[in-house]
Amino acid sequence: LRLGKDHFVTQNLILTSFLFSAINYDFVRRVGQNYFVSYKERGSFSRAVDFCSQQDLELALPQNEEENNILTQFFGDVNKIAWINVNSNKTEGNFETNMKNQPLTFTKWGAGQPDRSVGDTGCTMLSEHGVWRLTQECSLNAYIICQL
Repeated sequence: LRLGKDHFVTQNLILTSFLFSAINYDFVRRVGQNYFVSYKERGSFSRAVDFCSQQDLELALPQNEEENNILTQFFGDVNKIAWINVNSNKTEGNFETNMKNQPLTFTKWGAGQPDRSVGDTGCTMLSEHGVWRLTQECSLNAYIICQL
């Protein structure tokens, strides 16, 4: 695959635009090629997905232990949970894919997780201890962290 000069110019413009707008976020962390950002806003899982999409970003999904740990640095004193980008439909990926149905390359499920008794749909959150937990309570008020 050979990409033309226009592709790289477009990618650089997107990144430059993102970096300029990142100044306005309350939380910005870079790990390798990924940037994680947040206004420290809370909301339901669907609100989190919609919010990130409106920013032309995706809901955060740690790809390794370092990224997972960086996201836990985000938490304040209360509500120490954040939504992460794991497919919420059991039939589409058995909670082993992201929301684009791509296989997860890193997971950090807590003991007994993902909880298969949740049913057909559930939402995944990252806890203050860096472990992932599947819940049916997708309306919980968890932090919204997006990534580029």
